[in-house]
Formats: sequence, structure tokens, C-alpha cells
Amino acid sequence: MLLRLPTSVSEARQCLADGAVPIGGATLLWAAWQRDGFPESAMSLRDLPEANRVEPGALGAAVVLHRIDERVPDVLRLAAGSVGTGAVRRTATVGGNIVGSALRCLLPAALVLDATATVLGPDGTYDTDLPEVVAKRALLLGLRWNTPLASGYGKADAAAGGPPPLVVATAVHPGPGGGRRLRVAVRDGYDVLDAGVPCDGGAEQALAALDGTGLAALPSGARDMMRRSVTGILAEPHGR
Repeated sequence: MLLRLPTSVSEARQCLADGAVPIGGATLLWAAWQRDGFPESAMSLRDLPEANRVEPGALGAAVVLHRIDERVPDVLRLAAGSVGTGAVRRTATVGGNIVGSALRCLLPAALVLDATATVLGPDGTYDTDLPEVVAKRALLLGLRWNTPLASGYGKADAAAGGPPPLVVATAVHPGPGGGRRLRVAVRDGYDVLDAGVPCDGGAEQALAALDGTGLAALPSGARDMMRRSVTGILAEPHGR
């Protein structure tokens, strides 16, 4: 297998045109390739500057999870730190987790940040939303967002080898007219649901508003964890 390492977007486009398979950190692909056979060529974005940023408002798709630190909001940092073992976090990438993994541990965090995704297509780069990236399994180059006032991430305990653990991500953003808006995303099983509501009236008012969204369909255990997370984030000084 030939591994190609483009250093520019134009080189990456040519790799795709030549049939190279994007691999991220290859943590999810290696076993399948050993079973089914390796592709003729693969492409890693680890040398592409646009895919390697770690900044207060941006995160590249080729960044390995253990590099995600206090430069990004708490919700993303905590989500990355909850993935697998230290060995996994040293090889797994942002793009591989969001697009290539069925678990998508970072997806709830990115959703509550209202993150915009930059992807690489046949005609160049363009910006889109995360649901489109996941649905089309697009080649993610990076994420951009506006820094929230406060954010948080919680993952329930789960037995190894069992179903995916419940995840609740929250973020409070400045709203129109000086108000505030709460964003919540919940991973229940392999499904991720998200919603946004005003939160100037406090936790109970925000939770009542969330009852009018798709999150109302969550099972009782997930709703209980969501209630605790919302109450906690809105009790923080920056969340009030």
C-alpha cells in the first residue's frame, strides 16, 4: 500500500482523484484491511497545515485526540479525553472519530458549539454543517466555531464491550439582544439528538423548553442525565 502525505489542498484533491483512501489515524481501518485486503493507495492529512490547527476557534481533522487541550472549549477537550485509552488517543484523529467511527464521541461536543465543518470535495473546499458531513462521510478538513460562554461534557459509566455509553454535551452561547442560548446534544446508543433553546430564565425554564424539542423522546435515564447536565452548566458563573 502506498501512503500519500499531501502538504497542500491541491495535492490532497489530486490524491482523491487518483483513488487514494483517506485513513485518519487508521485505528478503525487496520483490522478491516488485514481481513479484507489493503487498498493500493491511502492518504493521510497529517502533513496538511489546514488539517492540523489547534486554536481557540478551530480544530483540524488530522489532530490526534491527545493534542486537544485548553486551547479549545471544555466540551471538546473533555470529549477527546474520554475516548478509549491513552494509546488510542495518541493515534485516533478528530476526523476519524466524527466521520469514520460509529460512536462519534466528539460529535455531540461539536454540535453544541454550532461548529461549521470545512470539507474537501472534488471541486475544492467548502463549508457545511455536521449532519451533512456525517451523512455523506465527507472528507473533513477541520471545524470552526465561536467560543461559548460555558460548556460541559458528561459520559455515563459503561461496561467494556457493551452498548455505547450515554453522552450529554452542553454549551451556553450569547444570544440575540444580549440574551443567552443553551445548546444540548445527547448520544443515546448510536443516535445523536441535539436542540437549542433560550436559557435566560434559568434551568427549569430551559428544561421545559427542551421538552418541546426532539430531546423529549429520550428514555428516562437519558433525560435524567440531561437534566443534571443542564442544571449544572446553568449554575456556573459564565453559564448564568
